[in-house]
Amino acid sequence: RFPYRTLASYMQSMREITEAGLVDIMLMSASVNEQLTIDERLFDDTPVTPAVRANDTTDIWLGMSGDYKHQPSLCFRSATIDHIQAAKINPTDDERQRGANLGLYSITFNNDAVLDREASEAYKSFRLEAETKGFRHFLEVFAPNATGTREPADVGRFVNDSIARVLAGVTRSARPLFLKMPYFGPAAMERLVHYEPALIPGILGGPAGTTHDAFQMLWEAKKYGARAALFGRKINQAENQLMFVRVLRALADGDIEPAEAVRDYHGQLQTAGLNPHRSLEEDLVLTQV
Repeated sequence: RFPYRTLASYMQSMREITEAGLVDIMLMSASVNEQLTIDERLFDDTPVTPAVRANDTTDIWLGMSGDYKHQPSLCFRSATIDHIQAAKINPTDDERQRGANLGLYSITFNNDAVLDREASEAYKSFRLEAETKGFRHFLEVFAPNATGTREPADVGRFVNDSIARVLAGVTRSARPLFLKMPYFGPAAMERLVHYEPALIPGILGGPAGTTHDAFQMLWEAKKYGARAALFGRKINQAENQLMFVRVLRALADGDIEPAEAVRDYHGQLQTAGLNPHRSLEEDLVLTQV
């Protein structure tokens, strides 16, 4: 009847993953942050840092209706820094300490001078406000989502160039702590890391593929210079979020190889009596990396 999970079930998964201490950062919406971080104090005395999506450009308006993702990305922010930090406007300095103090800011460049300038200006405004309010952030740069006839010949290089350009005028006081970006393969990752070793690149999981796709992507990206993995959608779409993250963590720590990790994950599902989305043989196939 309802082909989707409820908000309550998502929040319960967040509680379980946080209590297990398997992730370094838990990314939430501002409203969920109010409930879990401020009201429940979920992250107190845990190694997990709460973080909130600080903007929501139109290309990530991914409801079950609508067609925004196929239109060029436009700047938009639902949340404010005040509400992320304190769940209210114009909080006191003490009230700012109650909520999250880390945000994810996303940009999608489309090789369009007008739109890309607007995106850069919006990011500048956010950075100035964040620096004024002592708010930290990390930067997500997506691949172009709707370029029309302006598709870059080398998308990985275009994204790397865009990152270098948008951060060139940003001093240390306002720089993102790290990056979140698609994995475009070994060459693109190595070029970015070689250009500016101080950057901390992290990869996003992207659209759902096989479990082997997800594990292989993390393993390979780490090999070529990535230092963080932010796999929101792949975790949310897993048969069991806690089991998936547990294996993902072992893989990130170098304790297991990708194919072995797939078998381990399926073994955990079988032990728990959970049906996998795919058979083990199907889930061992690489379709994306």
